[in-house]
Amino acid sequence: MEVLERLHEKVRWKRPELFAINSWILHHDNVHAHMALSVREFLATKEITVLEHAIYSPDLAPNDFFLFLKIKEILEGRHFDDIDDIRSNTTAALKAIPQNQF
Repeated sequence: MEVLERLHEKVRWKRPELFAINSWILHHDNVHAHMALSVREFLATKEITVLEHAIYSPDLAPNDFFLFLKIKEILEGRHFDDIDDIRSNTTAALKAIPQNQF
């Protein structure tokens, strides 16, 4: 719960424009700690939208171990002006990964 509280405050501080209109989405996996009643109640109380994540999906697992890490390496340390800037830079980062690395 402390982690969720800190995350909630970080979003309020770092993205006040999204926080003010409740226009941000939490994406976490389905481990037992994330699905606990206390966590679900907290998210509901704070009206935090959660992106559904398929349980033990083999389609999503490779991204957790490869793709997201590569994108993070490429975008590390950069700051973006808005969502469109994030989208375009993420797309460019994806295109920068050689096809043979997939």
